[in-house]
Amino acid sequence: MLVNGVFVEDTFAEAFGMRATAIVITGPNRKWARQAAVTMTGFATSVIGCGCEAAIDTELSEAETPDGRPGCRVMIFAVSTDELQKQLLNRLGQCVLTSPGSACFAGMNGPNQLKLGAAIRYFGDGWQISKKFGGRHFWRIPVMDGEFVCEAATGMTKDAVGGGNLLLLAGSSAKALAAAEACVAAIEKVPGAIMPFPGGIVRSGSKIGGKYKGMIASTNDAFAPTLRGVVKSALASDVNAVLEVVIDGENGDAVGRAMAAGIRAVTALGPMKGASRITAGNYGGKLGKFLYHLKDLLP
Repeated sequence: MLVNGVFVEDTFAEAFGMRATAIVITGPNRKWARQAAVTMTGFATSVIGCGCEAAIDTELSEAETPDGRPGCRVMIFAVSTDELQKQLLNRLGQCVLTSPGSACFAGMNGPNQLKLGAAIRYFGDGWQISKKFGGRHFWRIPVMDGEFVCEAATGMTKDAVGGGNLLLLAGSSAKALAAAEACVAAIEKVPGAIMPFPGGIVRSGSKIGGKYKGMIASTNDAFAPTLRGVVKSALASDVNAVLEVVIDGENGDAVGRAMAAGIRAVTALGPMKGASRITAGNYGGKLGKFLYHLKDLLP
């Protein structure tokens, strides 16, 4: 399939079911709201090595937050409820509670709940105060610049999807990066979807396992240009760089919308400035139950 000179391969991305939650972090100004969110989502690119995958979903205006201050909605994904709760509390306590002027609120509703202030309240050492307002439960914890206000709990979804992806093939690293940046910018506008890797982009795409004992994943040699000629390569002779955009969504539709937005952006840029080919990573449909066929996502 050729779209504006960009070849879109007739293949699919294979994604997996996950658990996900969201919180709203606010601060005294946009700088500090974002700083707390960025710090909390650090080292959260892949469950393979980080325990969770997390990123900022969207920035919020004063009119969109519970306390009328600027904020960010952060999403966190994990493979189990227990791991998600662990990662949420560790990051809340170390990265949000510590941030000047911060507050934290539920960013997701639903019958499945994860603890926020209900667990972090013990930092108050007995001086914490429980408050209920407008049908919501909050904890006020004394800290050195005043109080840390934190909602007692937030929702969790069992319908989250992780591992949606697009592989962008280009003639040079500069063109691959331009295509990936356009892709990321488009996906950032899709609510309920995040890209956990640095700036939304991953250069070290992986395959399952490897030649060394204990390796869960190793370099995706089929897409490594420097290995063309010594392995079974997936790259044509004019492809010299590949970048991947990985997408997690609070549901399957969010991942599909995000991938479609990314494809539109990359094809609009065209091969002269960006990628000459778009494909996706999969395992033959044998591991993940969510299959996103690229042809179905085309405009």
